[in-house]
Parts: sequence; structure tokens; C-alpha cells
Amino acid sequence: MRNLIYLLVLLGLSTCKNAKNDSESNEIVPQEMNTEIEARNFGLTEEGDTVTLYTLVNTNGMRMDVMDYGGIITSLTAPDRQGNYGDVVLGFNDLQSYLDGHPFFGALVGRYGNRIGGAKFTLDGQEYPLVKNNGENHLHGGTKGFDKKVWRSQASDTPEGPKLELYYTSAHMEEGYPGELQVKVTYLLRNDDALRIDYSATTDRPTIVNMTQHSYFNLNPAAKNILDQELTIYADSYLTVDEGLIPLGAPESVAGTPFDFRQAHTVGERINQDHPQLKIGGGYDHTWVITGEPGTLRSAAVLYDPVTGREMTVETTEPGVQFYSANFMNGSITGKGKAYHKHGGLCLETHHYPDSPNRPEYPSVRLDPGETYRSTTVFKFAARTPGD
Repeated sequence: MRNLIYLLVLLGLSTCKNAKNDSESNEIVPQEMNTEIEARNFGLTEEGDTVTLYTLVNTNGMRMDVMDYGGIITSLTAPDRQGNYGDVVLGFNDLQSYLDGHPFFGALVGRYGNRIGGAKFTLDGQEYPLVKNNGENHLHGGTKGFDKKVWRSQASDTPEGPKLELYYTSAHMEEGYPGELQVKVTYLLRNDDALRIDYSATTDRPTIVNMTQHSYFNLNPAAKNILDQELTIYADSYLTVDEGLIPLGAPESVAGTPFDFRQAHTVGERINQDHPQLKIGGGYDHTWVITGEPGTLRSAAVLYDPVTGREMTVETTEPGVQFYSANFMNGSITGKGKAYHKHGGLCLETHHYPDSPNRPEYPSVRLDPGETYRSTTVFKFAARTPGD
């Protein structure tokens, strides 16, 4: 959709217009309502392409705003223990701020999420050089990855909730990757207050694929940072990294380290400990190896904010999750009326391991013609009452 669009799907007599917006607290107080889908012109890219912003609202009043530019989630609300819905992702209220540059707020990342060491990989004996956009390494698909593309889009209502389907064709050798890749990503805002993301892709020649969603979460919109929020990661091991954040080798045990989140710890409890891995990036920026069988949907992490009661559970079919504690934000970026400082949010990026194309011992990211890449991640939101 490239022209001015206004799409409104209403079921029944009650709509989101009955919800009360409190701009001071950034909270949305839900009323009883049915699902809603709305689309509007959000502006133009530098190339002159029209960007559409979709608003999806489920039966509880949970709301998600997402662009067809980069598949970027610009806003996502979740309930607190009083039933108030507040925006729990970092980002901006206007398109230009995204075009001006940002640390992948809310974006779909591909073809390869995370880093590839030395910005190159070899496939079937042929070396493929990639752009060096993170020191000597390649990060998040290159200078113009999936996060900077305008996707074809289609919104619809389903019995489970409103959904948005996004489509993109990545040309052979785009950003250095072989094969024409046909990609589809579906955002489903379920009526049980969960966001399900399904990825699929096919190729016409051997290539590599490793997609993820790069939202920064803060379950308390009034909080300056996420250091007091409690995190659980269901992983017995993690990948240690070098100074360029490239894995050193085989996974290492989390036992006895600040990387052991098998029981809940606040993010800030050990982040400043004298541990060499924490010093590299000024906090957490590592991949944890999720317990259970890759390819099956299973719990990866739980984030909880004691102040608001908000809880987010992450489930995925992926083998790993990158926990990034926003170490490189410094207050220079302002969005939604506030400056984003160090540790102002956190990412839980579900994907295969960094540098997998150069590590045959890691789970494969290869995709061949006739195969379909599939991946699913679910972010479930709820609220705890005191004592839960």
C-alpha cells in the first residue's frame, strides 16, 4: 500500500475510541471493546516511498503500532496490575526520527541478525564479503538491511486477534548475500495479550538466513532504566565473546557467573561486577543457549517489573536469545518525550548464534532451494499482583 490509506475494521458497536488516553502517564485505560485495525499514511522515505503505519487493537484494548518500513514496532502497550495499558517499547512518534538513524528500535532484522566475524563467510567453497558496519564485523544485515526496507503489507482480522502480514523480496547479492530471498513475517496481536511473530523464507540458491525482532523493552514507561526489573533466562550456558562481540567458541556454563539468570535477578544486580565479559560492552550483550529442543516453541525468558506488576514471557523456536542491556545509549537520542540513557531498555533477540556461517559446530543457518526457513517467537504479557 503506497497511497494514503484509511482502513478501519470494527466488530460490534464498541471500539477503541472508548479508551481513555492519559498523555501525562502514557497509560491507556481499556474499556470493553472488540478488535480494531487502522492504517494511515505516516510519511515518505528519502526515496519517496509512502510509509504506512498500522494500529492493531485486540479485544482487551492492547494496542500495537507498526510500520511497513522495516516492520518497525513503534508502540506496544501492556497491562499493569491495575489493568492500565502503557507503552513498553522504546521508539519515536514520527517517521523522520527513524530515517535519521537509531539503534534498531523495534525493527525486523535480516538477512542476518547479530554479527558475522570479519564481515565475510564461505558457502560451498565461495567466499562472500559483506559490508563492515560494526568495526571489522558485519551487523544486522548491513547498511541497508531489512530494517530499512519498505515491505508489502496486508492487515486482516482473525478469530485470534488482528494481524499484519509483511512481504519482502531480497535480491540476489543484496548487501552481499547470495540468492533471491522471498520473505514473509506475520505479526499477530492475540486476544490473550500476546504478540506472536512468524517468519518464513525461501531462496532460489543456497544462502544464509537468521532473522529477529529488535524491540527495546521497558515494562515501566515512567522508569529511566531497566536495572530494577527482574529477568529470568532459561539457559545453562552462554557464548563468551571477544572485544568485537564475536563468539570465542563453544558455549560456557553460566554457573557461578553474573550470566546465571536461571533464577530471577534484577538486571542491575550484577551488571557492574568485575567480570571480563561484562567489561567488553559495558553490560550484557551476549547470546544465551536456550534449554530444550530448537525448533520447538518453548520458554526462553521472563521479564518482570515489580513497580507496575507487568510481566513479559518470551517463547521461541530459536536456539538462542541475545540479551542486550542497551549499553551504548547515552541520552543523545530522544523519543516519545524523553531521552534514552544507558540501560534505558533491553532487547531479547531470539535467533541463531552470532557468526554461525563461520562456525560449522553451531546450529546451521543455511537455506537451500526447496527448503523453507521458519521461526516463531511469542511475547506474552500479563500482570502479577503482590505476592504472586
